[in-house]
Formats: sequence, structure tokens, C-alpha cells
Amino acid sequence: MEEEANEFQEVDEGGEVVSEEAGVPVRVRTPRKGELIGVVVQRFGGNRMEVHTTDGKKRNCRIPGRFKKFLWLRPKDVVLITPWVDDDSKGDIIFKYNPGAVNQLRKRGILDNLQQDF
Repeated sequence: MEEEANEFQEVDEGGEVVSEEAGVPVRVRTPRKGELIGVVVQRFGGNRMEVHTTDGKKRNCRIPGRFKKFLWLRPKDVVLITPWVDDDSKGDIIFKYNPGAVNQLRKRGILDNLQQDF
């Protein structure tokens, strides 16, 4: 077990060495009850946009006022939405996934229902 002085191994809580191929488990926000993952297809102006979701529907979604300054969205961004209770064709965007989180969602198979146009 001769190692170079500058190389370190990652060790998990059980004391086992984590290989780089397996990777370290990454925490990614997954949809809870009543939430869906979608891709922004088109912006309509203001805080409204069309989102294609994992259940196969296209919804007219808005960014609620409390997130307006913090969520800057463009087409092909992956987002988390909550559909409206009274109108299923509309919803609210509550979270934007960064590129690393999108890769983790693809590896887990959560984004398989979306068209891979992005």
C-alpha cells in the first residue's frame, strides 16, 4: 500500500474507501408529493413560461413573487413545479436545478420521461 504523499483516498462513514467510479452520493432535491420536474420550453414574458413536465403535459407556469428576484430562467432549464389545485394546466415554479444536479437526476432515471431535446 505504497501511496504518493499528495494522494488521498475518500473514506465513507463505515470506514470503506469510496472509489471515484462509484462516486460519492450527492444530495439532490427530488420531487415530493404534488411536485413535478419539468423543462422550460418557452418564455412568455414577465414571470410566465411554458414548461414540459415529466407527466407528459405542457403547463403555463409562473414564478411566484417571493422567488422572482432569485430565479433567473431561460429555455432548457430544468425546474421543479407545483401544479395548481383548481387548474391542472397551470403551475408555480419553485426550484431551479443546477447542471450538476441535472446530471444526477439523469443518472437516477428521474428525467427519462422528458424529451431529451436539451
